[in-house]
Amino acid sequence: MQENMTSLPAKKLLDQVRDKIRYKHYSLNTENTYISWIKQYNIFNSKHHPTEMGSAEVEKFLPYLATKRNMASSTQN
Repeated sequence: MQENMTSLPAKKLLDQVRDKIRYKHYSLNTENTYISWIKQYNIFNSKHHPTEMGSAEVEKFLPYLATKRNMASSTQN
């Protein structure tokens, strides 16, 4: 007998990130920091979904952090 299973909608990216961070037992502060960086990256790249972006977008974002946001290179790592 086959059960009729309903499809669940795919989780949003930030929910997936939160789930993974919690699974790894990272601190809430770390979770908030990661989420903040992901949001900043996404906004910088015109809110494109990260699956639509690659190394070119990262290579544009890192100099932006260094020059416009005055981030230290250790922060970028």
